[in-house]
Amino acid sequence: MQQITNHMPTAELQALDAAHHMHPFTAGHGLARKGARIITRADGVWLTDSEGARIIDGMAGLWCVNIGYGRRELAEVAARQMTELPYYNTFFQTSHVPAIALAARLAELAPGDLNHVFFAGSGSEANDTNIRLVRHYWARKGKPEKTVIISRRNAYHGSSVGSGSLGGMAAMHAQGGLPIPDVVHIDQPNWFLEGGDMSPEDFGIARARQLEAKIAELGAHRVAAFIAEPIQGAGGVIVPPDSYWPEIQRICDAHDILLIADEVITGFGRTGNWFGCQTYGIRPHVMTVAKGLSSGYAPIGASIICDAVADVIAGDEFNHGYTYSGHPVCAAVALENLRLLEEERVVEHVRDVAHPHLAKRWHALADHPLVGETKLVGLMGSLALTPDKAARAAFAEPGAAGFITRERCFANNVIMRHVYDRMVIAPPLVITPEEIDILMDRVTTALDEAHAKMRAEGMLKAA
Repeated sequence: MQQITNHMPTAELQALDAAHHMHPFTAGHGLARKGARIITRADGVWLTDSEGARIIDGMAGLWCVNIGYGRRELAEVAARQMTELPYYNTFFQTSHVPAIALAARLAELAPGDLNHVFFAGSGSEANDTNIRLVRHYWARKGKPEKTVIISRRNAYHGSSVGSGSLGGMAAMHAQGGLPIPDVVHIDQPNWFLEGGDMSPEDFGIARARQLEAKIAELGAHRVAAFIAEPIQGAGGVIVPPDSYWPEIQRICDAHDILLIADEVITGFGRTGNWFGCQTYGIRPHVMTVAKGLSSGYAPIGASIICDAVADVIAGDEFNHGYTYSGHPVCAAVALENLRLLEEERVVEHVRDVAHPHLAKRWHALADHPLVGETKLVGLMGSLALTPDKAARAAFAEPGAAGFITRERCFANNVIMRHVYDRMVIAPPLVITPEEIDILMDRVTTALDEAHAKMRAEGMLKAA
């Protein structure tokens, strides 16, 4: 078998990558000209590339490596499970110990009466499950016309045809005929760019009441569910005003609408609680999880479902599932990851140590000439870049400031993501105060360099 070692020269790896590897959410020809950065090793919160540079990962991979890189315990559990039972399915009235144990553990951790687990291979798959689940639920209840799912613009719920439809990303909907029928969207609670002269509190209520208006427009007899992330992640870490979620909960309760909380990013400690639902007092009927469930060490996702919905679904054959639903190796790795998070008190570390330390440095960036707003919940933060703080103005060239800042971050060996002109971070939850200082020193340098470049090129202009 041909093997490629990490010692192959970077240029050769880049050439092979360009010739054969199609990257997600990437313009292939542009990347081929530039050359991918090749990551070869990782430990804790640090990455190492093929040139030997050490990079601090401010994004925990793709929001997922909560426990940090290089945990041998997870590798050992995976190896042991592969020798005992590398694979078996959970179709046809069979089960296995890792899936049983993980489902039981998730039922213990999840809030309220979320006691039933349907496994998937990713958050995208789990949200596809949710589409069929809520529609089948209402059909079983004698209300087959309740098929519409309401979501939000600029939300992200995955990139498959179903989950991509649930999300509100215009660029995704422009490719492949999305959204599918009976998925509609209301506006996001982004006060900084869209709040106008309203107070955050009034704006939060107004945006929540768009849900009630949409239900009235469609008819409650047609609306199956509302799906939302407690905090919009890929949309730019959009933290809703405090007034938003209580009003959303009231509306769902009043109109007999199922509430789906997409916790793919916010779950497993990211917000300083086990789940974002607990941070915001949300009572969902269904909760989507993935990413931090295994800290990214193995692909796994799940829908965690309340007693009432699960009981209705259980009365009939649910014609849905995946080859890798509850994969034994992935389930075993997830169980071990949850054990480490709990025994090492990682959620408490986020709440009591990492968040308070990061908050001081993060919110101090509000004084930077490029920054108009700082938001931070647990270890999930965003900066709104603006050419005019007082007006909360957008740039004349949308996305350029974010792209330039991201490139300066990369040049300073810190991973920070940009969503148009918002910069976002979500580092591994095990990050120490000393590492937070390194992260923030590099972020500050990148912002300084981006601001200097934009000023020199006359790009600090409002739309």
